[in-house]
Amino acid sequence: MTTVAHVVGARPNFMKAAPVIRALNALPVRQLLIHTGQHYDASMSDAFFRQLSLPTPDINLGVGSGSHAQQTADVMIGFEKFIGANRPDLLVVYGDVNSTMAASLVAAKAGIPIAHVEAGLRSFDRTMPEEINRIVTDCLATLFFTPSADADANLKREGIDAARIHLVGNVMIDTLIKCLPMANANAILAPLGIGERQPYILVTLHRPSSVDDPALLAALIEVLNDLAKEYPVIFPVHPRTQAKLAAATRAATLHLLDPVGYLEFVGLEKNARLVITDSGGVQEETTYLGVPCLTVRDNTERPVTISDGTNRLAGRDPHTLRRLAKESLEGPVPKKRIPALWDGHASERIAAVIAKELR
Repeated sequence: MTTVAHVVGARPNFMKAAPVIRALNALPVRQLLIHTGQHYDASMSDAFFRQLSLPTPDINLGVGSGSHAQQTADVMIGFEKFIGANRPDLLVVYGDVNSTMAASLVAAKAGIPIAHVEAGLRSFDRTMPEEINRIVTDCLATLFFTPSADADANLKREGIDAARIHLVGNVMIDTLIKCLPMANANAILAPLGIGERQPYILVTLHRPSSVDDPALLAALIEVLNDLAKEYPVIFPVHPRTQAKLAAATRAATLHLLDPVGYLEFVGLEKNARLVITDSGGVQEETTYLGVPCLTVRDNTERPVTISDGTNRLAGRDPHTLRRLAKESLEGPVPKKRIPALWDGHASERIAAVIAKELR
């Protein structure tokens, strides 16, 4: 029987892989799930597997934290051993994390075809580790599944054969649509004294460009403290941000939380008055939900969230963030515009292409 292997390593991968695995269940294929363990904290991994109904991984490589080089090397060593004993006919990788690139390098050298879900996205900023991962993975892939037309254009400009590029839509939105009826944040909001209809601001910050510079992080927190005078600010803190936050800032007026599960986070997102983030996936989810979003970055690999959605780039200037936040909070909620093919069926389109390729 034909074998399809999926590699996931970090929280965003889980939301992307879950609908694809479900869609491929309709095909006569054997599926293997490899968790690299890049996100190893239970709140960042185990809870997501439960809430997304992902199957138990066939193996967890347990690479844990470390430098980019160490993580990449550990994934390559562990994954090479796994495919030596369980050679798949196709490897499916997701997004732009270190696990994605590392598994692709191993598979390419072993002669295993690679399908890249969320291919073609570009920030054009090579100081971002994720941009390097995206470029390398797309250099090695065989099938390219793109979420938006700009990704197609990027791949064609890089010389990829148009016949291998498939505009399928956004698999993260497949998961979002499926889980929306179950998404509820009342268990988080109630202990904070925040009512269901009370407006609040939701914040996520985790990228090195946002949190590794103590002066910048302190300035961003001061902006959030200022906003908290008018609206509650809810900030689930990523594990890598925790130490930086404690060392560099005064955040006493913010509701700092441990990372929350996917269903709880979507519940927080859908009812937020404003979301401030540096996450790519959050830009997409808020666009679908019609929630105003400010991205604390100088660029985005998801420009469709700006052209068609509710996202605006605030850069990393605290003064600009403060100004745009006040504009968003005082102005009308933007009209909801959903990009093409963000309809909950991207994974089915992926399964159809894979079925054709595996004949």
